[in-house]
Amino acid sequence: MASMGDPVVLIYDEQCAAYAASGHPERPQRVLSSAARLREQTKISFEWHAPRLAPREAILRAHRLAHHDAVATQKHAFDEDTPSHEGIYHHALRAAGGAMDAMTHATGGKKAFSLLRPPGHHATPERAMGFCYFNSMGIAVLEAVHQKGLRVAVFDFDVHHGNGTEEMLLGCPETLFVSVHQSPCYPGTGLVHHPPNARNYPIRPHTKAKDHRKALLRALEDVHAFQPDLVGVSAGFDAYRLDPLAQASLEIEDYLWIGEQVALLPCPAFAILEGGYSEDLGQLVEAFLLGWSIPTGEHMDPQGSNLQPTMKTR
Repeated sequence: MASMGDPVVLIYDEQCAAYAASGHPERPQRVLSSAARLREQTKISFEWHAPRLAPREAILRAHRLAHHDAVATQKHAFDEDTPSHEGIYHHALRAAGGAMDAMTHATGGKKAFSLLRPPGHHATPERAMGFCYFNSMGIAVLEAVHQKGLRVAVFDFDVHHGNGTEEMLLGCPETLFVSVHQSPCYPGTGLVHHPPNARNYPIRPHTKAKDHRKALLRALEDVHAFQPDLVGVSAGFDAYRLDPLAQASLEIEDYLWIGEQVALLPCPAFAILEGGYSEDLGQLVEAFLLGWSIPTGEHMDPQGSNLQPTMKTR
């Protein structure tokens, strides 16, 4: 079936799959299988672009110099979740550059999604943690604020709180950070709102999908009220019911719905991959992009798009 809607800019480079640690959930297959899935589908039209490497000055706008240098040179693990892979500096620069490219495409009026690893939203200004080295979303947002003069909101729907992005943007009046995430869960933050510009909506483990959606809508109400020029979406797909790293209840069709809500935002938006560790990640990404790119009511239902969950239990 022919695709509908405007093309989505898909930022991807298979070089981001060139590092791995045995048994680590943040594995190359996450992006390889997702990219293969998106190439095979026929419903969404994509413009595929390779990312640039983020420039040093953009990294230093968001991170301390000592942290930049540690990612560039450190040989031992940053913590038990965050190994120092060979070449991780350039992989992290590529992910940050992909986020910056997605932001630039969005300011030009296009929908753009960066399908790269490592993720970034746990990385703080001075620390790598939680599989994250540089905070790609924070870097892209600060670039938009300081270089383009934009007012930017971040909508983070990863099941884990984006503590690094919150810390990076806290107190910056041109930005808003909103997050819906499981609590208790790693990293143990995001329990309350942090004035003036961070709003958190923690949900309990095993929250029903309908109640999870209500929390997402409350977060999106904050985004609308902020009246941003641009929205950055930290798209984590680990609130899926089969994800091994959380205890949430979302189904494939819920990610289609999230994409539809992003399409209703009052300004341009870009999105980047954060978490998501199930075998169904490619289907979840496809569902989100389907909902975002095609007008509501014109796309087929998830089953019609050949989106089917893997038949496994946690």
